[in-house]
Amino acid sequence: MIPGLLDRSPWRRTRWLVIAPHPDDETLGAGALIHDAGARKRLAGIVYLTDGGGSHPRGTAGLRAVRRREARRAVNLLSATSVPIDWLGWKDGEPCKAGSLRFDRTAMRLAATIRARRIDALAVSDPGDSHCDHIAAFELACETRARSRRKLQIFTYSVWDEPACRGTRFRTLPMPVSLRRRALCAHRSQLSPSMGQGFRLPSPMLRMRAADCVVAVNWPR
Repeated sequence: MIPGLLDRSPWRRTRWLVIAPHPDDETLGAGALIHDAGARKRLAGIVYLTDGGGSHPRGTAGLRAVRRREARRAVNLLSATSVPIDWLGWKDGEPCKAGSLRFDRTAMRLAATIRARRIDALAVSDPGDSHCDHIAAFELACETRARSRRKLQIFTYSVWDEPACRGTRFRTLPMPVSLRRRALCAHRSQLSPSMGQGFRLPSPMLRMRAADCVVAVNWPR
């Protein structure tokens, strides 16, 4: 089935919060959504689940600070406006388990943010992505929804694999591919040896697309 256009859906005036498992996932998975919501002044913030420290060997000096600066540059490019950025500080590759004290406290913190900023929809990584942090981000979004006391819709975006969530698929409005590429290039530590030996984005991931596909997750009535 061809995805419908998000701009022509009931969520066209939605106020968004985007949850990214790692710095660079915001560009790879939700860059066009961020660009469109920012232009409409409907982007309430970006939340990063992890500190990004797992991309390089432990002890790489200044890595977390570098990745935060890179994320800020990327978000500024995508949104073209000042957007609040929150860091939850979970360890990269070591997500908190659902039901643990820190998991529950994080969900409560996010639920408070959602109420304070009057957020209507969360965009989060789809659990079909194979990385443990992407799955944990989705689980956290579900728990946050349950605690938010708002009519909150969860949308998922995919970075690595096909979406696993059932729901209605939508595509965003296209954004300039060159702008999305510039935003990805802001994550220099993931694309070059600037921080020494570490993770490198595979070359297929560098082919920037103009639009995102998001899934409005179905919930039991």
